[in-house]
Formats: sequence, structure tokens, C-alpha cells
Amino acid sequence: MTPKTAFMIAAPTSGSGKTTIARGLMALLVQRSYNVQPFKCGPDYIDTKFHEAVCGRPSINLDTFMASKEHVRELFARYGADADICIVEGMMGLFDGYDRDKGSSAEIAATLGIPVVLVVDAKSAAYSMAPLLQGFINFRKDVRVAGVIFNKVGSEKHFQMLQQVCDDLHIECFGYLPKSPALEQDSRYLGLDFSEKTESKELIKLLENNVGWQRLIEL
Repeated sequence: MTPKTAFMIAAPTSGSGKTTIARGLMALLVQRSYNVQPFKCGPDYIDTKFHEAVCGRPSINLDTFMASKEHVRELFARYGADADICIVEGMMGLFDGYDRDKGSSAEIAATLGIPVVLVVDAKSAAYSMAPLLQGFINFRKDVRVAGVIFNKVGSEKHFQMLQQVCDDLHIECFGYLPKSPALEQDSRYLGLDFSEKTESKELIKLLENNVGWQRLIEL
């Protein structure tokens, strides 16, 4: 048995907002009564604890550096078997691995055969996003970038300009998060209290209003 929907939330670089959006989407979909199975690329044991707090089930690390691709596929199939949706949060930049792109989020997406939703920090650019995204879309033919969520968007006009980028590249724009001080996160560190509520109502509401989450679950 396989999950009805599976996708990866990744980004061109660290600090783009993929963790905020991944956890926010998990929380939103759980609120909508979906059974969400979280995963995390690489040996990261902080994000997995936040995932578990949001989804109510353990988040599983997927790592092609310390495990074989076959084992990664087995983990994904086993833990996602009874889920409605599997969401894999990437690590670092999409193609950042221990040796070029080996062990990267892109390699894991290709290993699992799941599409990638790219979270892009757009705070200082508009149409310059076109060559950036074109490179990510076409860099590896076995990695399918299904669409983009823009983060730190300054205005509705700014978002319209970013939508033009996606239209010209023939890639789906799933929406955006506006620039908001309330969404800025403090640096994470070992020893955080994971019992605290990790997803704000504001974040969930912003995702609900500005991101096409219904289209995401149809991927």
C-alpha cells in the first residue's frame, strides 16, 4: 500500500523558509483531518521532533549517506503505508550533498520518485527568479520540480511579478507567504522544549489563504 499523495518541500538554499512552510502545511493538513506522515532528509533530529509534535506520529529520517537507497525506499513505504499524505522536508539546498549532489535532497526525491515543491525566498528579486528556477527545474532529469511556493513576498504586485516567472517557465505556482516579522524564527538549538506549540495560528491561516494546498494534495 502506498500513500495517496507524497511530495518533498525543498529549497535552493538553507534559510529559504522550507522548515516553516513544511511544518505549517503539516499542521494545516492535520487540522483538515488528513493522516500526515512526516519525513526529514538527512540525520536531523530537531526538525523530526517538531514534525512529530505537529503530526502526532514519528518523523523518519531518510539519508542516502548512511543507508542504502533500497533501505530509504523501504522506510518510506513502511511508514507511509497508512498515510493519506507523506511530506518529506529537505535539507540545505536541493542539490547539496556530501559529494556534489550525492546524499542530497534531490537524490532522495529521485530515489523515492516523488515530486519536489521548491520554497524560494523572493524578498529581493522578481524576474531574476526565472533563470534561477529554470536551472533548478532542468538540472537533473530524474528530479521533477512540480512547482514553487514563494516566501517573504512584499506585496500583491510583487507576487504577480513572480507568477509571471512561473507562467513563462510553464511551472505551477502554488502560492506564497508574505513578508512578516511574526513568521521569523529564532535560531534552533539542541535542548529546545518540543512540548510547546510550534505552529502559530497566523502561519496556518496565511498558508490556508495564500497557498493552494488543495492542489498540493493532488500532486
